[in-house]
Amino acid sequence: MRNKIILIVIILCSISVFMLIYFLFLKGLNNKSNNMGNIQDNQKIVQYNKKVLMVIAPIGFRDKEFIDPKNVFDEKKIKVDVASIQKGKSVGADGMTVNIDLNISEVDVNNYDAVVFIGGPGMAKIIKDEALQVLAQKFYKANKIVAAICVSPAILAYAGILKNKKATSWDGVSDVLKKAGAIYTGELVTIDGKIITANGPEAAYQFGLKIVESL
Repeated sequence: MRNKIILIVIILCSISVFMLIYFLFLKGLNNKSNNMGNIQDNQKIVQYNKKVLMVIAPIGFRDKEFIDPKNVFDEKKIKVDVASIQKGKSVGADGMTVNIDLNISEVDVNNYDAVVFIGGPGMAKIIKDEALQVLAQKFYKANKIVAAICVSPAILAYAGILKNKKATSWDGVSDVLKKAGAIYTGELVTIDGKIITANGPEAAYQFGLKIVESL
């Protein structure tokens, strides 16, 4: 009888130990799952909180230079606002219509992580516009990403932020960059710190990717 009691006690103790170990195992799995979920949520928050300002001409922006980076930003869930020297709807050189959200004078640099100047024949006509230069300077001084493609790197040159910086552009404005002290590369896309430049429509998609990587 005594042996039976001892055996029962041993069995009960074994069951208790097994249940305790099982409970701790399940708790560990649950904590791991929660931690992974928190990490993924945090990654989503970081990604979703990024915001980019795309700057185009009020008419005649280069469609591909706008839509290729925009598609990359949309895919990565990066918010985008569009600005120009005047509000309204802008029609691209190839017929695309884009709504302009903000006049450049309304832009609060603190609301954005990057500014992206798009090229095109329309932008070529206004690259010396002081408002564009001031905007580039504000983003640069705020240590935000300043990106420009095609003729638009000339805006950065006129703004005085390309001195001793590696940069590229459409060949037609390469002399403007050089005169401003830039180290002209002629590459599809060139990155020098927070400054990202590209030379034209064929580089537009890669340009968008490099901006996202820098973000």
